[in-house]
Formats: sequence, C-alpha cells, structure tokens
Amino acid sequence: MTGITSDDPLMFDEVSGRRRAIWIGAGYAAQGFGYAAVVTALPAFKSRQHIGDAYVSVILLLVCVAAAGGSILADRTAARWGSRYALSGGLLAVAAGLGLTTFHTPTPVFTAILIAYGIGLGAVDASLSMQGVLVQARLGRSVMSRLFAAYTAAAITAALLMSGNAASGGGAALSVGAAAVFAALVVVLGFSSFEPARTVLPEHDGGGKRSDGTRHVVWVCGAFIFTAFLADSAVSTWSSVYLHDTLLATAAVVPLGYAAYQAAVLVSRLAGDHVVPRIGRAAAAIGCLLVCAVGLGLVVVLPVILAAIVGFALTGIGVGILVPLAFSAAGHAAPGNSDEVIARVNLFNYGGALVGAVLLGALSEPVGLQTAFLIPVIGLLATLPVVRALRRLPNEPGVVPAPATAPR
Repeated sequence: MTGITSDDPLMFDEVSGRRRAIWIGAGYAAQGFGYAAVVTALPAFKSRQHIGDAYVSVILLLVCVAAAGGSILADRTAARWGSRYALSGGLLAVAAGLGLTTFHTPTPVFTAILIAYGIGLGAVDASLSMQGVLVQARLGRSVMSRLFAAYTAAAITAALLMSGNAASGGGAALSVGAAAVFAALVVVLGFSSFEPARTVLPEHDGGGKRSDGTRHVVWVCGAFIFTAFLADSAVSTWSSVYLHDTLLATAAVVPLGYAAYQAAVLVSRLAGDHVVPRIGRAAAAIGCLLVCAVGLGLVVVLPVILAAIVGFALTGIGVGILVPLAFSAAGHAAPGNSDEVIARVNLFNYGGALVGAVLLGALSEPVGLQTAFLIPVIGLLATLPVVRALRRLPNEPGVVPAPATAPR
C-alpha cells in the first residue's frame, strides 16, 4: 500500500500544523543563512587560502557532487525513518562544516571540510522540501513559497551581516560561525516539531522500472529545478566575485549584489502563494524564465555596478517563484510517494549548480565572468518549451492533497 505512516500521537489540527510549519521554516532559514554566509565569504576564503577562481571551481564541483550524494542519502533515510531524521542529520553536518571553515587550515583539509558541508547541504535541500510538501498537505493550502521565503530572509540577513563586517574591518568568520550555531540550535530545539510522517514507497514492476508513472513528473519538474539553480548558482556563487574582481567594487558593496538578488527572491516568494494560483503554473513559469533571462542579460551587456545589482535583482524575481512552484508541482503529482519524487527532483539542483558555478568559474579566466553569465541566459530560454509538459501535470498549484494515513 502507498500512503503516509506517522508515529505522532497528536492530531494534525491547524495549531499543530502551524507549529510544524514554523519549525520547518526555521530549517529553511538555517540553510539560507549558512549558504549565504559561505558564498559571500568566497573572496575572503580565496585570500586566506591563497587560491584562484579555477580552484574555487574545483571545490564547488566537489561540493555539488557531495550534495547530490547527500540528497540520495536523505531519500534513503526518509524512506526508512522519516524525513525529519534526514533533516536533523543534514543540519548537524552543515553546522559542523560551517564551524570548521572559520579556522585556517591547509587547503586540502579546507576542501574536505567543504565536501562534508556539501553532504549535509544536500540532505537538508531534499528533506526540507519533503517536510514542506507534507506540512502543506496537512494544512490543505499553499505554503511552500512562504517556507522558501524564510530561507531567503535569512540569506539576506547573512549577506548584510557580511557587508557590515567588511565595512567595519571585521572578518568573515563571525557570520559563518553564527550560521553554524543557528543550524545546530534548529535541530536541538525543533526536532520534536518536524513533520514525523514518512512515505511508504510503491513497488516496482518486474522489469525494474517504475510502475507509478512518476518518472515523467521527475523529468518535467527537474528541468525547471535545473534551470532555476543554474541561474541561482551563477548569481549566488559569482555575483560577489564579479563585483569585486571585474567591476572593482569596494568591500562594503561586494555583498550587495547577492543581497539585492535575495531581496527580490524574498518579495516574489512572499507573493508566490497568492500569484501562482491566480495566473496558473504555466504562465508563472514562462514569466519567471523570461524575467531571469532579462536580468542576467543586463549583467552581460552593461558592465556597471548599479546595472549588475539591478540585473541580479531581476533574476531573483524569477527564481523566487520558479523553485517552490516546481517542488509543489512534483509533490502534488505524486502525493503517495512525494518524499522519493522530491529527492529525485532535487538532484537536478546540483546539475544546475554545477553548470552555474563550475562552468562560469572555468570560463572566468579565458572569456571573463561578464561573458560567462551568458550560460544561464541560454539555459533559461532553452527551458521555455518544457512549459507545455508542465501544463499536463495535475492542477491546484502549491496545494498537495493529503494522502491517506496508514494505520499504526
């Protein structure tokens, strides 16, 4: 039988659902704060470790591969014990990795620390979306965009904190260390409030292929996740480096490109749960892809600090809606085994991150970062035809029908 099992003795009423949503939102916030602290600290890490853009690209490649492994590990953990265990383990790994990056270590050790951080990041990426879809089902209304908004608000806070530290002559260690403590506290204080349900995975047919028809869902929703994170990774990883190295921005201005991007993401996510149901997923997806392409195109054609910051902000408007839209669509299309489907869709995150972070870094020396930002523009426009397949998925964007609960 396919369904949801739970070891929670409490009824899933409105109050308990809201409590769970708050703590899952705290998990998103911990993830966003930590990731923003790391990417805005890249110039400081480069200086401290005496490494260049090419080596940063190698590290990012390894982190993405590790994160993909962490997502698969979250899938296995969620299937056996529930996604709250996958989330808690991932947050603890993130906290440990962030804390260790604050110390000066030999570059191979520093690289290993970031790989361990990547494993935790992947587990958190997948399990947070699992948790979000489950609590959304319990509440019976769209909340996924607002959960992602918690990630974004925390990321903005981290970027502004990094900017303030730089302006006052402080180092990056304070922001990164604070992110480590935050992630650990969310686990300690919020574990009992994480959604305890777990998905019972459906059986496979005799040929070893899936018999539940979810492969199409994975590929369609995964295409949007790939493209969204292609743009997100390009901005998150290289906006600070681009402003610092190419446009020669001051240390206080450097983090503001990422902050503007995240501010736009936050606004769009706060509006997303209201806008997408009104205009439809397909129209929203088309708008997101086009706005992102215009924003990054502006970065390419106008090498001015203000234009770059505006372009990063426009990109954030599109990415902010596209990511929760895709995860909600995946969860709604496969409500009986949403954990597994979401974990597999989440793997496309790292494909996009690899192209957005690693390829742009590899191109930064031969052609320059300004030209390299054309890569996500091409990817965004190439994804437009996939909208046709999105239209054929089940409707009611952002609201996942609650599956039947199996007897305990």
